[in-house]
Amino acid sequence: MEVNEPAASYQRQNYSIEEYLQLENAGIEKHEYYKGEIFAMSGARLDHIIVTGNLFAGLWNRLKGKPCRPFNSDIRIHIEKNTLFTYPDVSVICGEPKSLNDDGINFLNPVVLIEVLSPSTRSYDREGKFKLYRDIPSLKQYIIVDPGIVNVESYFVNTQDNWELIEYKDAAAVLQLPEIGVEIPLNEIYEGIEI
Repeated sequence: MEVNEPAASYQRQNYSIEEYLQLENAGIEKHEYYKGEIFAMSGARLDHIIVTGNLFAGLWNRLKGKPCRPFNSDIRIHIEKNTLFTYPDVSVICGEPKSLNDDGINFLNPVVLIEVLSPSTRSYDREGKFKLYRDIPSLKQYIIVDPGIVNVESYFVNTQDNWELIEYKDAAAVLQLPEIGVEIPLNEIYEGIEI
């Protein structure tokens, strides 16, 4: 999904979290929230949709019967430390999902987050959003996938508790997700995309 400028119907500055949640729960469209501002999310291009679907399906099949479960972009993640409410393309939660005030809507404990790049979100996903995501105590891996070229960036927490990067640029490579015990070949991630 792409994040746009503040939504026209939400131009007022400084919404409270409660006001955002009330508007979001009553609406049909998705919006991100950050420090009082509400941002509209628009639809995605076909290559984005295909890659996201491939990732979700690959994780779903590999995690059956395990304590971790993948979710698509319908799940809303909240980061209490910095106020962000967002809809990652794919999220993986292990164990019991924890949500804000036990509301079953705003989840707090993803272990893996995946964003598929869009032209309008490319730098935000790599820089701003990654910085915000690092405030999630449970997060162990953040993956960025470029649907236009074979390029997967996998950021993970190493044994020294620092974030480290592995880049995958070969369609024959295999993406490693050690925290959830999964491997996904890149040719599966990019299946159906002309690169």
